[in-house]
Amino acid sequence: MKNASIIGLKEADCKNIAEKLNVLLANYSVFYQNTRGSHWNIKGDQFFTLHPKFEELYNSLVLKIDEIAERILTLGATPAHNYSDYLKVSTIKESKEVSDATKSVENILASFKVVIDLQRELLDITDKAGDEGTNSQMSDYITEQEKEVWMYNSYLGK
Repeated sequence: MKNASIIGLKEADCKNIAEKLNVLLANYSVFYQNTRGSHWNIKGDQFFTLHPKFEELYNSLVLKIDEIAERILTLGATPAHNYSDYLKVSTIKESKEVSDATKSVENILASFKVVIDLQRELLDITDKAGDEGTNSQMSDYITEQEKEVWMYNSYLGK
C-alpha cells in the first residue's frame, strides 16, 4: 500500500509536492554549507559575535534538511542526496565570500529570501492538495525564519 492513500492524499499531489521539496532540500543544503563556510572562516572584530551565531544557524539548517528529506520519504518519493544534483536545481549558489562579516550576513539574508519564497510556494501547493503535514512544516519554518531575517537585518543596521 502506498503512503499517499494511507495519509489521505492523491498520489499525483504527493509527487508534485515531493519534487518541490527536493528543490527546497537542494537550496537548504547549499545554504547549510555556505553557513558552515562562514562559521569556519569568519575573520575580524565580529568573529566572537558571528562565529557562534553561524553555528546556531547551521545547526538549525541541518535539522530542517533532515525533516524535509523525511517528509519527501513520507510522501513516497526519494530525497536527492548528491551535491552535484543540488547545484543543478538550487537557486542559492556556493559562496566564495565567507570571511567578511557583512558579506556573510548579506549572503545569509539572500539565502533566507530564497527558502522563504520556496516555502510560500509550497504553502499554496499543499493547501490546494490538503497536505496539512507539509503545510504546517513550511508555516513553522517561515515563522522562525522571519524572526531570523529581522535579527540579521538588525545586525546590518537595517
